Amino acid sequence: MKYAMLFPGQGSQAVGMLAALGVAHALVGETLAEAGDALGWDLAKLVREGPAEELNRTERTQPALLAAGVAVWRAWQAQAPPAAAALAGHSLGEYTALVAAGSVAFADALKLVELRGQLMQGAVPEGQGGMVAVVGLDDESVEKLCASYGGGLVLEPVNYNAPGQVVVAGQSDALNWLEANARGAGARMVVRLPVSVPSHCSLMKPAALQLAGRLTQVEFASPGIPVLHNLDAAPRAQPVALRSALREQLYKPVRWAQTIRALAQDGVTVYLECGPGKVLAGLNKRILDKGATSVALEEPAAFEQALQKVKEAS
Repeated sequence: MKYAMLFPGQGSQAVGMLAALGVAHALVGETLAEAGDALGWDLAKLVREGPAEELNRTERTQPALLAAGVAVWRAWQAQAPPAAAALAGHSLGEYTALVAAGSVAFADALKLVELRGQLMQGAVPEGQGGMVAVVGLDDESVEKLCASYGGGLVLEPVNYNAPGQVVVAGQSDALNWLEANARGAGARMVVRLPVSVPSHCSLMKPAALQLAGRLTQVEFASPGIPVLHNLDAAPRAQPVALRSALREQLYKPVRWAQTIRALAQDGVTVYLECGPGKVLAGLNKRILDKGATSVALEEPAAFEQALQKVKEAS
């Protein structure tokens, strides 16, 4: 049996996340405290107590989620499980996957994603950009709909999350147009997401250029476990290729459904969501056939059941 670990991105954060798992596994709390020491602010307290408004600030959310994902990974590894076949992370989660694979140091990754969040927020003035989830249209239909917009502003499909679920990013007036026209094109639901940053679209190119400079100052090694990247669902081994993928990831789409299908084609049948929330496990229900198993590890009982399953099958 092959299993893969999946690391979530923004949207999975919540005040109090991983509290129950932290009681069962001391490494969770220790990792959050270590992250705060590296960053110079009390990340563990923010995760534990909030306020939510502060945790939801992009430059706080990104290191908090990375630390949470690494915390669950460390708790998992401490149980001496059989090795994962591959790792993948959704957007920000790609950095978490690279830490887990031994490609980049935890402290370096924390500082990178904190900067990433700051650069993303600074690339587009607050209130002038965002993201909209379009549900019920296939990928090609969403692409055609965005291409039909004639207003001259950015409107781009950016998260190919699952069949019938595509997230579009762009400038606010263009997103208003999308909300007004998507149902007429056959969409079942159109939801403006509670974010102020239009992630993974061309508006992020200035941020990517700035991030590229910082990436060159961070040491990367070849991952000890294959990490599939958002750009094309393919792994990379060389540091120069890893840096390039992280730079391009900022302004190019997240091909998540393609990533999960690539894992399935490689024989992966069990998918473990390594971090807070159940977003990725939910998407898998729409991507994979019924023979696959997806488990979110945030609760101790699910964690133990998944551990038993992979050990018994090894």
